[in-house]
Amino acid sequence: MLLDLKGDLADRAYPILASLVCPRPIAWVTTLNDDDSVNAAPFSFFNLMGTEPPLVVFCPGDQDDGTPKDTARNVQSRGEFVLHLVDEPLAEAMVRTSASHPYGQSEAEREGLLTTPSATLSAPRLTEAPVALECRVHSIQRIGQNRLVFGLIEAVHVRDDLYDPEHRKIRTDLYHPVGRMAVPNWYCTTREQFEIVRPA
Repeated sequence: MLLDLKGDLADRAYPILASLVCPRPIAWVTTLNDDDSVNAAPFSFFNLMGTEPPLVVFCPGDQDDGTPKDTARNVQSRGEFVLHLVDEPLAEAMVRTSASHPYGQSEAEREGLLTTPSATLSAPRLTEAPVALECRVHSIQRIGQNRLVFGLIEAVHVRDDLYDPEHRKIRTDLYHPVGRMAVPNWYCTTREQFEIVRPA
């Protein structure tokens, strides 16, 4: 079946594509508002895009009235953000931070989320997140109504038990981030994994 996302289904492009391209990792992003309060918001249009240099991209959109969402406004003005990965114990709090509030209201404070100073940025990281990537904005590109924020990873924080210092690798048996499935309310876990050895 051909779905015409430029024609009669143009107004359905988001729910259709977001239900097909999944699971998607979730970027739980903290930034500083103008008054230095902590904004926290999730984005599932996100991924790691390279390692030389370490690069992430996420896409904060606009409000219904066309003004930038708080995260988009803050990354533009501050040039930095902390991107967290979310595991199951934090999933519900993460979803609650997607609610719209007036600019300057801190989702971190509203949800009782603890923060810790970052190593390289002014924006703090969420203490309980299993992974936090401190990022400086490389560039912001607009393609139609899409806003792509390119971030260079300056520092990586992982929960102590997730890193194996002897083998210098992540303990994937202990790391269980949640993923985004169909909109508006579906998510998945990553508890069940399988291995397929790549050809030499």
